[in-house]
Amino acid sequence: MARDAEATKKRLLDAAAAEFAEFGIAGARVDRIARAAKANKSMIYAYFGDKGQLFDAVFAAHVVAFTEQVRFDATDLPGYAGRSFDLYEDNPATLRLATWYQLERPDGEPLQVVVASNRSKLADIERAQKNGVLPTRFAPVELLAVVRSVAMSWHTQTPELGASAPGDRARRRQVVVESVRLLVGA
Repeated sequence: MARDAEATKKRLLDAAAAEFAEFGIAGARVDRIARAAKANKSMIYAYFGDKGQLFDAVFAAHVVAFTEQVRFDATDLPGYAGRSFDLYEDNPATLRLATWYQLERPDGEPLQVVVASNRSKLADIERAQKNGVLPTRFAPVELLAVVRSVAMSWHTQTPELGASAPGDRARRRQVVVESVRLLVGA
């Protein structure tokens, strides 16, 4: 029976995403990833290189999926924040992977997919500011950073504060969207 390389790669990426989301890069184990993917451990090294490169592939795939699923519109940053909130609610592994990336790769080689995504968003914000659609009191990078933080806000609380958060998803989403609306004066 011939091997299906693409199917094996997908199983490895899926298993690695779950492993990295739970344990981070340092805590993840290649043996567990291979076992969960029902693949030989050597395939990880053959397809992706080392564990760090596997994490980069997983994270890059999540960034691409995020940008495909969450439409960015600089003229509707409240809507973007709401859509981002929805993705974090529905796919908590995405935010966990981003957190591990920030914690374990602060000085690493920038992933080009992340660089390109940020560059595109910042250019769109700058254009919207020049067209008078967005306020100019914040630089594009400041505005994007705050919008992202607000979208993630309910998902990054300490357990103690999170326990007091509204249990109603619609209310949490409304707070995110309204906060960004106030931020941009929409």
